[in-house]
Amino acid sequence: MKFSIIVLDSVGAGELPDAQAFGDVGAHTLNHTLGASGVQLPNLMALGLGRLPTLDLRAGAPAADQPSSGSFGRLKEVSPGKDTSTGHWEFMGVQLKHAFQVFPQGFPPAVMERFTAATGTGYLCNQPYSGTQVIADYGPEHLKTGDPIVYTSADSVFQIAAHLDRVPIETLYQWCQAARDILQGEYAVARVIARPFRGEFPFERANDLRRDFSLTPPPTVLDSLKAAGKDVVGIGKIPDIYDHQGFTEEIHTDDNADGIRKTLARMQQPYDGLVFTNLVDFDSKFGHRRDPHGYAGALRAFDDALPELLASVPEGGCLLLISDHGNDPTWPGTDHTREHGLLLAYRPGGSGVGVALGDRETFADIGATVAEALKVAWDGPGQSFWSLIR
Repeated sequence: MKFSIIVLDSVGAGELPDAQAFGDVGAHTLNHTLGASGVQLPNLMALGLGRLPTLDLRAGAPAADQPSSGSFGRLKEVSPGKDTSTGHWEFMGVQLKHAFQVFPQGFPPAVMERFTAATGTGYLCNQPYSGTQVIADYGPEHLKTGDPIVYTSADSVFQIAAHLDRVPIETLYQWCQAARDILQGEYAVARVIARPFRGEFPFERANDLRRDFSLTPPPTVLDSLKAAGKDVVGIGKIPDIYDHQGFTEEIHTDDNADGIRKTLARMQQPYDGLVFTNLVDFDSKFGHRRDPHGYAGALRAFDDALPELLASVPEGGCLLLISDHGNDPTWPGTDHTREHGLLLAYRPGGSGVGVALGDRETFADIGATVAEALKVAWDGPGQSFWSLIR
């Protein structure tokens, strides 16, 4: 059976019940993006987007009783966080009891002394910072000294930026691996991220060469699928998020357009199992940069590609469109927002057309549904909704 999942990274569907604890009461990535831009998403709306709870009908949604070609709902995140790793791990059955470690004051001397000893360099910054602003502010000094730019954010990340003309990409990756080895135990962060940049001032981030070095998750549905002999294809940054555990094939992407092309190509080839894609531009290029019009343009580009994606789902197959957190481009600051995840399901020939899937109690319902659909045993968290759409 062909099962596909596409994560529309950060396309949140309204605040979670505990949003107050995160300072995100009132955040709604979809509503505020649609309202600020007036963009129309006819294919997503026809699939069921317009029938999501809390979607503002003034933001371009059709009447709530309009028939849809897919099933629709939202996902609640029970793990304490609003970052990439927390959301994706929960999709595949890992519910965290404690949030990943964050460093709002920068990393302590015990970490940075080991980092400089391992790399033989100094470092610049070591503060929470916007990824585009940090290379503008520290890039010229980095070019003079060769010292890496180290920064973090509200997420559990240790990010290292270096100019490709000053630091070879393999050296940057080696520095990241050294940081990954250091950042364990009491200093464990979810991800170490290589952030190369290029060109003259104002510099450009080389997103095509970005690489994430993740903590290794506990066993997930992906591991169960692989052990059962299923194909597990990770596209985009998906394999990095799971520390490359549970995959039989990995496909790199440069941006959303490249990710859509490669997802379509892989969906149209033979496989028995899961194709799992993350489209990151919504988050990295527009959400964090608080650009609602750019965000809307990325949504419209995906909407334009959706008919071909749906046409690539065979009879008996399934496509899920989901999101891992919010990143409301109209919200103060530059961080993710604590929101429900999007859930749209499409099954040609299935009986679940137009089914309201409701607010699912955990992101882990995604992994449980994949396991049941592919007839693979899974006794971890999550309640499958396969019977509602098959």
